[in-house]
Amino acid sequence: MKTLELAKKYHDFVVGMRREFHRNPEVSMKEFNTQKRIREELDKIGVENVPCGGTGVLATIKGTKPGLTVGLRADIDALTVVEENDKEYASAIPGVMHACGHDTHGAMLLGAARILNELRDEIKGTVKFFFQPGEEVGLGALAMIKDGALEGVDGILGVHVSSELPSGVINAEGGPRMASADMFKITITGKGGHGAHPEETIDAVVVGAATVMNLQTIVSREFSPLDPLVVTVGSLNSGTRMNVIAPTAILEGTVRYFRSDYAKPVKEAIERIMRATAEAYRATAELEYTYLIKPTFNDEKVAAIAEKAAAEVVGDKNVVKAPLTTGGEDFSEYSALIPGVMTRLGTGNAAKGTDYPHHHGKFDVDEDAFVYGSAYYAQFALDFLDSYKK
Repeated sequence: MKTLELAKKYHDFVVGMRREFHRNPEVSMKEFNTQKRIREELDKIGVENVPCGGTGVLATIKGTKPGLTVGLRADIDALTVVEENDKEYASAIPGVMHACGHDTHGAMLLGAARILNELRDEIKGTVKFFFQPGEEVGLGALAMIKDGALEGVDGILGVHVSSELPSGVINAEGGPRMASADMFKITITGKGGHGAHPEETIDAVVVGAATVMNLQTIVSREFSPLDPLVVTVGSLNSGTRMNVIAPTAILEGTVRYFRSDYAKPVKEAIERIMRATAEAYRATAELEYTYLIKPTFNDEKVAAIAEKAAAEVVGDKNVVKAPLTTGGEDFSEYSALIPGVMTRLGTGNAAKGTDYPHHHGKFDVDEDAFVYGSAYYAQFALDFLDSYKK
């Protein structure tokens, strides 16, 4: 198979680019050098490209035959995580790390661009390459869309490495795959005072703690146990010292669901419970709620093409089913507008220490899987343009 053969040819290049990106991580919407390097590599092989979405890149390869347009998406931003690996390519930026594999996505898509550039004569239409910034903050896809990246695109594929799956397998099934990722912030206002005289105060710490506990009943008592829902309070900040009763408390958290019709009632439940709890303690509460990322649904027709392409690259036995994940992905912004499929490429290998969870300081990937990732991007593009019917 040409795509796999060419992926092997460019394997060292992809590994080198991934390590360069990993050593020089940049946080969301500030991927200035990453953008520069991607454009430089595309320029070297004569692939048309423009800045897009602020610090992203949109590249285009037009085949020699007319046809549809397919998008291939890779995100490129890093996280504020302290790296705990001691590899030679470990992050050189203190407190910033590619702890979710976006460095691999950008590198594999550059590999796919090289493959498809050599296969222009076999491309029936146009391939657009989305090197997207800001996935971790849910802003990058919208920024790319605003800049016109989706114009004329008939379908799109995203690939995400997964330390949870064995190295070299691919998951590309249709239907719901990833959850929403909403954010909320609750500000509780009480009345501060001396810790020795609580009767003169309204203790925001107590109200905050009660609110955290009461919010747990949303999942357990207000929504069906058959439909996944997560309400997590990730931080509770209040107080300054041991003998001062805090006047305010701030709770921040996230909500995850697959059913789009949960969006409004979950928010309403949070607001009702926080206000009632605060009132019970004579305090007040205000809510800031952000619908950050939509649930991700894979189009069944596009997923069928993605599974076929995966089988061509890794073999039928390595095309696997996988459970839903309540992680969120702003790829959903694309797939809400055009047919899309978000897929997972396994990079987990305990022998190589690449089975740590995403966002962990020891997260790493099995670089042998890059051959399959680059080939998969390219094979899907060829198959989609050859067989997809609107």
